[in-house]
Amino acid sequence: MSTRKKIAFIQAMPESIYAHRLFEGIFTQCHKYGYDVAVFSSMLTVCSTQTGYLNGEVNIYELVNFNKFDGIIVDTVSVTEDQTTFLKEILLEKLQKECNKPVVSLYLPLGDYPVEQSNDSEMIKRITEHVIVHHGCKNIYFLSGMKDYPVSLEREEPFKKTLAEHNIPFDDSKLFYGDFWYSGGNALAVKIASGEVPRPEAVVCASDHMAIGLVKSLVKNGIRVPQDIIVTGFDATQEAALSETSVTSCESNSQKAAANAVDRLVSIIEPGREIIPYETDSKKVIHEGMSCGCQPDFLHSTRKFKESFYFKNVDFTDETSLHDINIGLLMEGYIAERQMEANSPEECLGTIHRDTYYLRPYKNFYMCLREDWLTPVNITEKGYPERMMLSVQASDAEDSGFYKKEDARIFDTELMLPALWDDRKEPSVFYFAPLHFKEKPYGYVVLECDLLQKKKLNVVHRNWIRYINNSLEMISTRYRLTVASVRDEMTGAYNRRGMNEKLDAMLKSATAEDILYVYVIDMDGLKGINDTYGHNDGDFGITAVCSAAMSITDSDSICIRAGGDEFYVIGIGRNGNATDRSSDFNNTLKKINDNSKKPYQVSASIGYCSAPMSEKPDIDKLISEADISMYITKAAKKKRIVGLK
Repeated sequence: MSTRKKIAFIQAMPESIYAHRLFEGIFTQCHKYGYDVAVFSSMLTVCSTQTGYLNGEVNIYELVNFNKFDGIIVDTVSVTEDQTTFLKEILLEKLQKECNKPVVSLYLPLGDYPVEQSNDSEMIKRITEHVIVHHGCKNIYFLSGMKDYPVSLEREEPFKKTLAEHNIPFDDSKLFYGDFWYSGGNALAVKIASGEVPRPEAVVCASDHMAIGLVKSLVKNGIRVPQDIIVTGFDATQEAALSETSVTSCESNSQKAAANAVDRLVSIIEPGREIIPYETDSKKVIHEGMSCGCQPDFLHSTRKFKESFYFKNVDFTDETSLHDINIGLLMEGYIAERQMEANSPEECLGTIHRDTYYLRPYKNFYMCLREDWLTPVNITEKGYPERMMLSVQASDAEDSGFYKKEDARIFDTELMLPALWDDRKEPSVFYFAPLHFKEKPYGYVVLECDLLQKKKLNVVHRNWIRYINNSLEMISTRYRLTVASVRDEMTGAYNRRGMNEKLDAMLKSATAEDILYVYVIDMDGLKGINDTYGHNDGDFGITAVCSAAMSITDSDSICIRAGGDEFYVIGIGRNGNATDRSSDFNNTLKKINDNSKKPYQVSASIGYCSAPMSEKPDIDKLISEADISMYITKAAKKKRIVGLK
C-alpha cells in the first residue's frame, strides 16, 4: 500500500483552458511535495440541456471516497457554471456527511469550507494601464460580471484602483454588469448604440466572451472597433484569439489560486512542512489583438489556431508529434465502427485496448466495469456497486496490459482503483471519467499521466470516451439479444436452440476416446406445489432443480431446460460417472431445501445414459434412454412413498 499523500480534485469539463490552468497550479505544487492527484470530472458542462446524458456524467462524483484522500480541492466555478447549483449542492451534502479531511474551495463559497481566490489584480491593472498609457484613453467603461459575484468584485477593484493611480475619475456610471457570456457584451453594445449611455473611448471587459459579444454587436450597429471604441477582454481564451476581430486580452492567474489551495492543504496535512510558493510565469503578458488597434500577437493566435485544427498532419519523423493526436485523427480513425462490429464482448474490449493509442501520451489506462455490465441495469441507479471489475489495462510505455475476461480483476469499489495505492517512483495524476449510456452506468475509465506532462485532457479524450460509451451499449444490447435466443429467461439454462448450437460445437471437437453422457432430470410434484402454494412457489421449485442441475455441470457439459420442469445435462468427456453426479445433484437439492425453510420439499428424479464416441452414438436415442432411466427412478420413488403410507 502506497504511503504517498493524495489530493482529490473535483471539477467539471477538464478540457477547458480554465481547467488546464488549474491543473498547472495543482500539479506543479503536488509534484514539489510528492503528492498524487486524482481528478474526478464530468466531461460535460453542468449547465448542459442534455439531461439524461448529464445525469450519467455526474454519477462519477458518487465514486469519490473522500476519506481515502489526504485533502480535497473543489473547483466550485465549474460545478456551478451559468449559476447551475444542483451539483454544488450534491457535492456539499456528500462532503458534509462523508468527509473528515480538509477541503478547499476555489473562487466561490462552498458551505463553510475555506475559499482560495486568485489574485488577478496585477493582470487587470496591466490591461487597464495598456488602455490608459499605450492608447491614451481616459473615458473608460468596465464591463463586469454579475453584481456582487465574488469574481466580479475581484476584477472590478483593481480597475478602479488603476484609474485612481492615473488620476482618472471614476463613478458608478462607468461600471456595467453582465454575465461573463456573450450576451453581457451584446447588452452593453445596444445601450451604447442607442445612445442610452454615452459612447466611451474604451471598454475593459472582465471576460473574453463578453468582449467578443460587445465587439460584434458594436460593429453590427455601425460602431467601429478599435477606431471608435477600444475593447479588451480577460482570460486569453482561444475564442478571443480566433475571433474575426481578435480581442486584446490577458491571462488570469488561476494557476496561483490552485497552487495556493494545495499549499493550504499541505500546511494542514503536514504541519511544519516547508511551503514552497508557486512562482507565476513572468512571460505571461498581454496578448494584443485587433480590438485595441495594436499589432496582434500572431504567435499566440497561431498557437490557438493550431490547437483548433480539426486535422493536423503527423510528422512521423518526430517522435513527440506521434503523441499529438487531434480530433481529426480520432474522427477519421473509424474506431466507433471497428468497436461496434465486434462479434463478442471480449473482441470489443480488445479493440478498446488497442485504441488507447489515441489517448497518448499517458502512463497507464484503466477501464473499470460493473460485473453485470452485459446484463440490464437499473437506469435510475446512482453510484456504483460494492465491487468493480478492472476489465482493460494498457500501458503507453510498452505493448502490455490485458482485456480478456480471464485476466479481469475484481476489487472493492471503495478503493476506486487498485493502482491508485501502488508504490511509484514519481507522483502521478489519475483522471477519472464516467462510462455510461444516458443514465445507465457501465463504469468508468482512468488515465494515469505524469504530473508535469505538458499535454492535458482535450476534446479527443472526451469524444474517445463517447465512442466507448456507445460501443458498450451496442455490444451489451447485442449480447443480451444473443443470450435471449439461446438461454431460458427464468433459469439461465440453455434452451433447445442453445443446446443444438453448443452440442454441435462439442461434437466437432470430441475424440474417439471421449464419452457422450446424458442426465435427464424431472421435478417431482410440481402440480401439487402450484395448486397448494401458488405458481411463484412452483417457479421457485423449478429454479431450485435447475440450480442443482447446474451444480453437476462442468466445463465439459451444458445444462438445458428441456421443458417446464425437465432439464438435461449433456457432456462429452471422460468423467460422466452417473453415481457420483446423481449423488451430488441430490445433495445440492437437499441444501437448497434446508436453506429455503419452505413448508414443502423440492424433489426431482434423475436418469442417466452414456456411450463412447467411438460408437458414434445418437444423441436423441441417449436422451430417450436416460428419460426411461429417470422414469424408473421416479416410479420407484412413488412406490416407496406408497409403501411407507
